Amino acid sequence: MESFEEIYSLYFKDIYRYVLSLCRNSEQAEEITQETFFQAMKSISSFRGDCKMTVWLCQIAKHLYFAQKRKEKHSAIMTLDEVSDHLPDTTSQPLELRIADETDAMRILEYLHDIEEPYKEVFMLRVFGELSFKKISGIFGKTESWARVTYHRAKVKILNEMEGKQ
Repeated sequence: MESFEEIYSLYFKDIYRYVLSLCRNSEQAEEITQETFFQAMKSISSFRGDCKMTVWLCQIAKHLYFAQKRKEKHSAIMTLDEVSDHLPDTTSQPLELRIADETDAMRILEYLHDIEEPYKEVFMLRVFGELSFKKISGIFGKTESWARVTYHRAKVKILNEMEGKQ
């Protein structure tokens, strides 16, 4: 196994891009990425090698991100549901255009919360992280076709959720 310094230098950019795809905030992504490597360093002995190092690090990062989101949610004054009640109806726009609008992106993230893995993560990596299907397939250890199909299915699930909740 590589030294921790090697692990850090090899995977920092990938983990940072992954976290940035989740939070869309460079400062927050930097903090979570640093915390990811800190947590990984503390628990490197528990890494069994059952998956790629990047997958393990992404899982740590994902857990840290969602833990932070839960903390923020509890401290928020107005919930996303309350905010979305006051938003204009944009269902006539394609999903990609809605994501470009920050407000709609927040609504889509809310719908993403209810979608099971791996659809949620593949969609976030593709849309928010702007990763290629090749990179996504590498993270999951699958084929590019699998990444494309999973992304498409995630997109359909989100559109169905949005139509059901509008």
